[in-house]
Amino acid sequence: MITVLPDWIRQQPLLFLFTFILPCSTFANSEWPQIDANNTEFCQTVQQKISNTKVPSHNTLLTDMASFRHAKPAIDPLTIYQVVTYQQSLPVMVSCKVKSADHIREHYGANAAGEQQHCTDIAKLTIAKAISELQMTNTQAAHQAEKIQVNNIAPGVTGRSYLASFQLSYLDDAGRVYLNAPGLLTRWEDWRFYLFPNKLRGQVYCHIPTTEYIKALALGKIEPGLEVTTEDDAPTQPW
Repeated sequence: MITVLPDWIRQQPLLFLFTFILPCSTFANSEWPQIDANNTEFCQTVQQKISNTKVPSHNTLLTDMASFRHAKPAIDPLTIYQVVTYQQSLPVMVSCKVKSADHIREHYGANAAGEQQHCTDIAKLTIAKAISELQMTNTQAAHQAEKIQVNNIAPGVTGRSYLASFQLSYLDDAGRVYLNAPGLLTRWEDWRFYLFPNKLRGQVYCHIPTTEYIKALALGKIEPGLEVTTEDDAPTQPW
């Protein structure tokens, strides 16, 4: 007997892997914290997953984009930063500044961090969480969420690229919904950055679409095409 896999599994095998095959793995299973004005756990979870580390981090939740733009993560103590972008009362994007896996290994030991992951990997996990939550309440919307894909763009190496305005989601020519999760990565051990000040090395910055935003797209409550910014007037509080 020949088994034919559904289109979304063949098109997004990593999403299928994260959602169904690896539910017990460290990378895929820990519960994503809810986003609210006082919760600092989201970027702590991103730090753990993106650098495969258990080193505790201190996360500062900022409430304005200007402060976030100038913030720089530190290695000891492991200090990271978070800001949330809202569309009225809906949290649509979390921006995180965390430390790279190789810098954590260099400072805390070879076993302190694993393989470096990327912002797009984290975005795929937020899609997986949205699918899981929708499957319990609205299977039709869950099926729509299964079709959402992540634009696999490589992380940049300059703050200018990370801080540029962009579309958080968009429709391609075939009408498929894509998410953007741009980021910055300056590996500690990358020779290209040896002459940089240490405060600019070993950094990972991410813009992550939230599970709440993905669910709203799947439910048809909002349309793709939201433009987000890191300018001073970015909506970093519910309104």
